[in-house]
Amino acid sequence: MKPRPSPPHTSAAAEESFGHSPASINAWRRRTQAALDRGAQTPFYLFSPDSVIERTHTIENLNFGLPTTCWYSFKTQPLPPLVRHWVGLERPIEVVSEFELRAALASDCPPDRLLINGPAKHRWLPRFPIPGLRVNLDSLTELPPLLPMASQLGWRTGIRVRTSEEFDPENPSFPTQFGMEPEELPTALRQFRNAALEPETIHTHLRTNVSDPTCWTRALDVLRECCEANQWYPANIDLGGGLPAFTTRTRAGKPYTASFDPSLKSYAEHLRNALRPFVWAKTLWLEHGRHTCAESGLLAIRILDIKQKGPHRLLICDGGRTLHALVSIWEDHQLIPLKASTSPTTPAAVHGPTCMAFDQLGRRLLPSDVNIGDVLLWLDAGAYHLPWETRFSHGLCEVWWDAGNNNPTCERRAESFPESWILWQTTQQSGFGAKTRPLRQENHLDADGS
Repeated sequence: MKPRPSPPHTSAAAEESFGHSPASINAWRRRTQAALDRGAQTPFYLFSPDSVIERTHTIENLNFGLPTTCWYSFKTQPLPPLVRHWVGLERPIEVVSEFELRAALASDCPPDRLLINGPAKHRWLPRFPIPGLRVNLDSLTELPPLLPMASQLGWRTGIRVRTSEEFDPENPSFPTQFGMEPEELPTALRQFRNAALEPETIHTHLRTNVSDPTCWTRALDVLRECCEANQWYPANIDLGGGLPAFTTRTRAGKPYTASFDPSLKSYAEHLRNALRPFVWAKTLWLEHGRHTCAESGLLAIRILDIKQKGPHRLLICDGGRTLHALVSIWEDHQLIPLKASTSPTTPAAVHGPTCMAFDQLGRRLLPSDVNIGDVLLWLDAGAYHLPWETRFSHGLCEVWWDAGNNNPTCERRAESFPESWILWQTTQQSGFGAKTRPLRQENHLDADGS
């Protein structure tokens, strides 16, 4: 068989840009080197709060026509030092599960700065009789167990409504599982009012990485019709999801924000026009976790092996998609060597260490002098990387935190085999490797943490 020719080398200047400024890339290289100098072992995540605060302020300073607050989306980035940093700024947090609520309370977030969203809350929220919470109800099933608590504890309530813009992007004919249908609102509002409650928030959440701001116009039209048809005039308009990060792309190479201008003024204009008929509204709440958090972190991995298979250069690293970056299934991120190079670039595929062909982080033009032992940086790992981290054939990796002082600290050490394997033991008294006896354990702690 006639061998295929090797792909041509290109100049280093031809390496594709994802929109990061040279100053931002240099800053991440410095932070990573500082972590390595302090003993960081690849693979590791490295996070910093600066871009989260910057993106949040940018959004809140846009003209939406209403006073605007960004809520921290805990599910997007469940990172304790960042949560504590956010709480220290006296900013609010949105949680969607029992574990997230416990974590926010453990981080000293006051109950009146917590917003509880998510499905099936009737399964766990009754164990938390905490006054002053904000709770958006997701279904008719949640109402009987939760409305009496809301009345007794002074919860500030809302309703999540599913609009026609909430559907499975892979199967658009199927709706998502979240929120009440518009036709369920009369029944829901009747139950609220029978409990002497008037929900003060209407909430909807679009699918992730929405690339067209007109989706919000259509969704808000549905919310307005719901309010007017039911003579319900909630003060808070709560919009979640949708807004993608500027520096990520589809696997086909298209920027997710292709329909947004860099200032986001066109996005704000769409929402401002759509919100104008909500004459009764007092505030706008936004939950744009992916947009605000994505640029706040990276994944550092080290090349363990290089294989040349015909024209293809394959870099096998100690971290990758399967363990650390499941979002790479549908997202493409900037992937660069830690050390800048002026060598010509050549196509390379970057793979993780698992025994899965699926474990391919990305295909990229990388400097031809990249070699075994070199460190690569997968940028924009600040959204949906930690929550989707896996233990596929390995333990969890290190997590490092740079508070902005170029003095990174290790916030989580790499998980050892005994630490991982002990999770399968049924008694903590058992020695490592010893036989264990079955022990019944409750699924949840009591709400007081005992």
